[in-house]
Amino acid sequence: MRQASRHHGISPSTVFQAYYLLENQGLITARARSGYFVREHARRLLDEPRVTLQTADPAEVEVSELVFSVLGSLQDDRTVPFGSAFPSPELFPLSRLATSMTRGLRELSPQQVVADMTTGHTDLCRQIALRYMLGGIQLQMEELVITNGAMEGLNLALQCVTQPGDLVAIESPAFYASLQVLERLKLRAVEIPVHPREGIDLDVLAERLETLPIKACWFMSHLQNPIGASLSRERKQALYQLLKQHQVPMLEDDVYAELYFGSTPPAPVKTFDDEGLVIHCSSFSKCLAPGYRVGWVAGGRYAQAISRLKLMTTISPSVPAQAAIADYLQHGGYDRHLRKLRHALESQQGSMLAVADRYFPTNTRITRPTGAIFYGWSFLKKWIRCGYLKQRSTTASA
Repeated sequence: MRQASRHHGISPSTVFQAYYLLENQGLITARARSGYFVREHARRLLDEPRVTLQTADPAEVEVSELVFSVLGSLQDDRTVPFGSAFPSPELFPLSRLATSMTRGLRELSPQQVVADMTTGHTDLCRQIALRYMLGGIQLQMEELVITNGAMEGLNLALQCVTQPGDLVAIESPAFYASLQVLERLKLRAVEIPVHPREGIDLDVLAERLETLPIKACWFMSHLQNPIGASLSRERKQALYQLLKQHQVPMLEDDVYAELYFGSTPPAPVKTFDDEGLVIHCSSFSKCLAPGYRVGWVAGGRYAQAISRLKLMTTISPSVPAQAAIADYLQHGGYDRHLRKLRHALESQQGSMLAVADRYFPTNTRITRPTGAIFYGWSFLKKWIRCGYLKQRSTTASA
């Protein structure tokens, strides 16, 4: 670092920023107490032509190498994963879930083990449909497809409504896994900007739908990852009217639906769907049981196609895991758990904002999402305790 600083006549901080940039591009990697090293695939990455996302024009997506590089960095215990999509395991009712697993297995007949592999656990489907009904959505159980987490449901749904080379409207910035799915399926991305307070730009979306042959949209209308933005009920309805006008299906990634702050649950875009265009995907991974990998798709007019594609791929999620969650929803006090979880997350958000105000640079800008779980509070406490973060003499207005 010192040699590069002297040779180029620049400050050490500029050298560090350059190394961080190379690391973010996946060209070099940091090794603890050893320095930076060129990655083995760096030469190939430099030699091969790469296509990056453009704001207006559709583009092929190449992100997997960078994503794997970033995920690999999390093995370093000095890394604070601010983007980690899971709250602390201490917030989950793991012991009560274990009880439900025992009860669910005891009541699971041999016939159910086979029958529920294709249709999903009957009691679980009934409980999910009931929660939709309580939210004002009349949903037939036949529309539900139980999946291995929400990500499998989103993959299956996108395969059902697109062909390689098709255009898919996504948010900008987007959840990195959506980019990986587009890359794997050889689809092209059309970026729609996301505003921190208002959500996706409906004017830009309307213009893209008018001028480009978009085959599907993949949006998070509530607590968007990574911005945390949420569309208002009126804007969600306006979004659906745009989709309906152009007959373009939408994958609604709604995994944070239960993690709202306040007393009023947000209505998904699925609420306004009267033509089966919205494929609503969610799971229990973010709010109850991440390791159980139980999600679902409310597939609308595409439910049968999604169900058939699932039978041709993974066949079924774990039936015992489905039985355990079904029992917990019926007898475990799920809503009581959710209230405690929301309270804990809202408290963590307050702690995180206070720490950012005290320790982060004075030009730090902060948004305040109305829910979700992206608060690295437990990791920040470790950093403060170890002395990695030093308090400023004056606090920032953020």
